[in-house]
Amino acid sequence: MIRLPTAAVLASLALVLVLPAGSQATLTEVGVIPPTTNPETVPSCPASPCLAVSRTTGFQVKVGSVHNPQVAPRAGTIVAWSIQLGKPNATQIKFFNEHEGGPSTAGIAILRPQKTPNLTYKLIAQSPLVKLEPYFGKTAQFPLETTLQVKKGDVIALTVPSWAPALALGFTNATSWRASRPKTQCTSTSSQTTQTAVGTSVQYACLYLTARLTYSATLISTP
Repeated sequence: MIRLPTAAVLASLALVLVLPAGSQATLTEVGVIPPTTNPETVPSCPASPCLAVSRTTGFQVKVGSVHNPQVAPRAGTIVAWSIQLGKPNATQIKFFNEHEGGPSTAGIAILRPQKTPNLTYKLIAQSPLVKLEPYFGKTAQFPLETTLQVKKGDVIALTVPSWAPALALGFTNATSWRASRPKTQCTSTSSQTTQTAVGTSVQYACLYLTARLTYSATLISTP
């Protein structure tokens, strides 16, 4: 894994080490599932089809028997996020750049479920976007200069305003992810549907089966 350390993350980890006596910090990788999936979780590119996440904000709903893997299990602070990227070839990169809004970029978003209407989430906070092409074919971790606070039950989502080769294929219908597209646009990527305005609520109406988003986030929490 490529790790990009920053002073902010080191400071966050230092704070964990000086908690009052009796306090115990918990470090959790939200979204990481043991590597026992069948098939193996590998982003599709450069294979054919080479599919990418594009122009949307999304999160995993289920991976086999694991439900809601991107939901924060407790309150705390997101200090970094990671993404496993496929390695599209030059022709594939050119196609996506031309048809999906430019060079590959992504970030994470903190979503809070709303009671009504159904499947609606409020954007609480988000990270800066990162240019992904230098990391194609690798797993990269991006520490956050400004950490993100989460409550138990918040969802850590992946925001992709252009495209990202971070989609693993070939699973059964027991694996699914949800996107911030309206119900009428589930089969189209031509419109920009990322949720980027903090404080707004969006309905995540589109559910995609047999695929997995390949990202996670690092949560530091205390009881």
